[in-house]
Amino acid sequence: MEAKQLARLCRELADNKKAEDIVVLDVHKLSSVTDYFVICSGTSAPHLRAIVGEIEDRLREEHCVKPIATEGMTEGRWVVLDFFDVIVHVMHPDSRKQYDLEGLWSDAKPVRAGTRKRKV
Repeated sequence: MEAKQLARLCRELADNKKAEDIVVLDVHKLSSVTDYFVICSGTSAPHLRAIVGEIEDRLREEHCVKPIATEGMTEGRWVVLDFFDVIVHVMHPDSRKQYDLEGLWSDAKPVRAGTRKRKV
């Protein structure tokens, strides 16, 4: 699966669990670590775990894709899923405001949600 497709799928899966303020940033020209960030918020530690669980479970079951690392599940304030070319940040709103990843990566190009063509 291509990185952009994976990033969009992660956005969709986060949205399935009512993640808030979902942003996808194309950082491939700015970072040697990854190509895309998916950043979203959850309202509580259980909500963050539900979002992360949806992304991990559905990608594993439907696409045989697993993160190479997952960090922050214990604390429940900022969970990072590392898929190598895509890094997903699921954050509590307070942590998101404090660390301001969108501001830090303000030169990154936002990726719009994919549009599905309707059959006429």
